[in-house]
Amino acid sequence: MEILSQMWSFLGLLTVLQNVLPTQLLSLLHSFYESLQDFFSPYSYFEVPEFNGYCGVDVNDLYRQVNLYLNSVNNPSTAATCRRLTLSRSKSSNRISFTVAPNQTVHDSFSNHTLSWTHHVDTVQDSLEEKRSFTLKLPKRHRHILLSPYLDHVTSRAEEFERVSRERRLFTNNGHGSYESGWVSVPFRHPSTFETLALEPDLKKQITEDLTAFANGKEFYHRVGRAWKRGYLLHGPPGSGKSSLIAAMANYLCYDVYDLELTKVSDNSELRALLIQTTNRSIIVIEDIDCTVDLTVDRTMKPRTTVMRKRKEMVARGEQEESGRVTLSGLLNFTDGLWSCCGEERIIVFTTNYRDNVDPALVRCGRMDVHVSLGTCGMHAFKALVKNYLGLDSHPVFEVVESCLRSGGALTPAQVGEVLLRNRGDPDLALRDVVSAMQAKILGLGHGEGMECDDAAAVAAGRSPESVLMVGSPESWMKKRKESGGCGGGSTWEKKVKFLVRLRSLTKSDSGRRGV
Repeated sequence: MEILSQMWSFLGLLTVLQNVLPTQLLSLLHSFYESLQDFFSPYSYFEVPEFNGYCGVDVNDLYRQVNLYLNSVNNPSTAATCRRLTLSRSKSSNRISFTVAPNQTVHDSFSNHTLSWTHHVDTVQDSLEEKRSFTLKLPKRHRHILLSPYLDHVTSRAEEFERVSRERRLFTNNGHGSYESGWVSVPFRHPSTFETLALEPDLKKQITEDLTAFANGKEFYHRVGRAWKRGYLLHGPPGSGKSSLIAAMANYLCYDVYDLELTKVSDNSELRALLIQTTNRSIIVIEDIDCTVDLTVDRTMKPRTTVMRKRKEMVARGEQEESGRVTLSGLLNFTDGLWSCCGEERIIVFTTNYRDNVDPALVRCGRMDVHVSLGTCGMHAFKALVKNYLGLDSHPVFEVVESCLRSGGALTPAQVGEVLLRNRGDPDLALRDVVSAMQAKILGLGHGEGMECDDAAAVAAGRSPESVLMVGSPESWMKKRKESGGCGGGSTWEKKVKFLVRLRSLTKSDSGRRGV
């Protein structure tokens, strides 16, 4: 009781002194007490306010990065050290994020040292506003060797988390590139990934390794004096998966996609303005580069009289705007000129169905660094499609498909995917139809060679050649061929048909074994 009485007396004395002593003296005593406490404390404390300065206008970016960093720490034990967390989810992201509740602490470790973050939220007197800050506590003895590397670690982890968790956007130019915003965007939610992409494993590995090396090559590009960008040329027949590969690249790197429509760009100045408005960590795509606009006229050597006569004809027809179009020189500067260095971590992708139609200056090294040739499905790509559409890892018909591929019956991923999608309820029927389409490809029926009148009528009615050829059989094609007298090369035709008859019998025997 005597001790409690002395404590109450001491508290009463402090209350009297607080009311009697001047405010300046009390502040000085408080500062002295904190200094004395810091002297004996084994920890150092660093405050990170939400705003810089006293006015509270300039946002402190480090505060935002600390908040993102604490979200990126997925260690359950780290999150468990905080008793209260505030959960939230924004419209622009499907990820649930947490914020440390007011006056709560989260512990962290770095270089075998224990650190902690405390979130302070204080209400401003006579105001509804709140003053927020984070306080970092670390060992005082090691603060000089811990502070700077740890803050660099926090910043890098926060930027990586922000890149991965934010919603990606798909941009397209709206025809007003010279204004403040020449792009409009929608959420980019394409489901294509390298796991679901129908590519050969070696090619897939090469692309992913190149993308990873590019994304992690900031110091390397700066050291060698090159702009941090990379060019990809995707060429192959329609339906070979060029657009799906671009979407998989964007999802793999978590980049935004800018789909540049050159026909909407009036001149080279607008093209440069659009480039300036793109953000870092983005993929700029120009599809069908060989047929979007005429980019070969600059390289064509024409007599001066021909050029003057053409200009006079343009003026007579009122086509002066042709002189303000996008030129090959402007596009070259866009991809590899001085203006292409106005941003970092960008990938430029050109697509074309025919690589030989693209001007050689556009596809040289330094502009298009990686050339990816996409074509028909190999066996690995075919199995990936079957796994995606039908959920099958193996099937007896795979042997027949492999024989058809070796005989020249390969189809594009789009063709195979359409057949599998149409018959996804019956895997056996879907694979038989794919085999029929491959057999038709071997005989040349899918390209108009030997197509009968019934097939042509069906195509005119709206069905594809593959859907028509699936109905028939190699025996019926042989019978029709004999009745029509053949179209030349009968021996080659008979060999192909006999080969397909053997494949068909093999397919029937496989299906018979499955039914037993």
